[in-house]
Amino acid sequence: MKVAVVGTGYVGLPTGVVLADLGHDVVCIDRDEAKLERIHRGESPIYEPGLEEVLHKVLKTGRFRTRASIAEGVKGAEIVFIAVGTPQGPDGHPDLSQVIGAAEEIGRCVTAPVIVVNKSTVPIGSGDLVERTILQQGANPEFVDVVSNPEFLREGSAIKDSYNPDRIVIGAKRKEAAEKLAALYKGMDCPVFVTDVHSSEVIKYASNSFLATKISFINAVSRMCELCDADVAAVAEGMGLDRRIGREFLKAGLGWGGSCFPKDVTALIAQSKDLGYDFSILRASSQVNDDQVRHFMSRGEKLLGGLKGKTVALLGLSFKPNTDDIRDAKSLEIIRLLLEKGASVRAHDPVAISAAEAVFPDVSFCHDPYETASGADALILVTEWGEYAALDLKRLASGMRQAVLLDGRRLFDPRSAEQAGFTYVRVGSKGPPEQTE
Repeated sequence: MKVAVVGTGYVGLPTGVVLADLGHDVVCIDRDEAKLERIHRGESPIYEPGLEEVLHKVLKTGRFRTRASIAEGVKGAEIVFIAVGTPQGPDGHPDLSQVIGAAEEIGRCVTAPVIVVNKSTVPIGSGDLVERTILQQGANPEFVDVVSNPEFLREGSAIKDSYNPDRIVIGAKRKEAAEKLAALYKGMDCPVFVTDVHSSEVIKYASNSFLATKISFINAVSRMCELCDADVAAVAEGMGLDRRIGREFLKAGLGWGGSCFPKDVTALIAQSKDLGYDFSILRASSQVNDDQVRHFMSRGEKLLGGLKGKTVALLGLSFKPNTDDIRDAKSLEIIRLLLEKGASVRAHDPVAISAAEAVFPDVSFCHDPYETASGADALILVTEWGEYAALDLKRLASGMRQAVLLDGRRLFDPRSAEQAGFTYVRVGSKGPPEQTE
């Protein structure tokens, strides 16, 4: 099929290259010509494992191309995906200006039957909004089907998820449109769930909000474990053995961040309020998440006898491993807190340093973990990159002024850390006695 994808971000580009690899003729559209030049050279503008390999492959086949204008890119397309940003607005609702802008331009180009697919995360009723917007541009109503097809890609494993989805959700008004979109994914070994447009839109928000709530629940349990000298990992394992609960998303840590969970939880709370329902369980989940970093950092602050004048080193800046995305990353919250308390901050990340440098000019960014820890009073593990698990803890501790390790992701073995000379504190376990002044 001939496919156009509007947007080349964390959703649009993986979607486009994978569909091209499945044999479809794909055009990805973006106004940023510098970004398109990088893509043409086989360079991904985002860090996503496996993406560049597939990009190189499809560029050679000729099935994958880019265009800088929607008018040119959608010519002849049977299916057009809208995969643009929907950032959180000041009132909690998603900002749909990019979606509306794309729909307006698409509407001016419709000369033959086309399926327009909302791939971006959009609120309930967005399918109706996109359809109205397209028709207001003079498009023939008989030519246009607007379908909801939410993405469930995880940053850091988007390529793997694209080839091996848990399910494909399609919300459509007409059976024929749903069937044609389903045919685009032919060969993928997963359920295809077809429903109405509004239900499809709710599924995306409800899914992410449920997972976020599951994380907040285990983080609340971790707070209790710290008080009663239990270990949250053992609790989570015992819970997860129940098939009704499952093990996924039961790992205590610093809380959820990134581009999806914070935005989607806030959006669902706001949309529920619009409908006259107080989604109190989600508000509580968000509150637990907001408190988690402050609570964990208070443990470190008490152990150090205050943060003013201290040097604190961070390992990890991205909101999760295997991505360069720092949107709503816990590192940002930690850095702001440390700077407010008068600490000096040093930080390392395998791929996200350049993004963080633009936000924090007063932070020293290092390209080596051992250099980052050298001379520091405390070391905080923020993002559980695999390479951090292989670090020589004894070497890390020996270079520090005070060998205090605050493990926000429970990455390190407590015995190994203590044997290396660290005073070790981690989420969900009782820590060492607090320092008294």
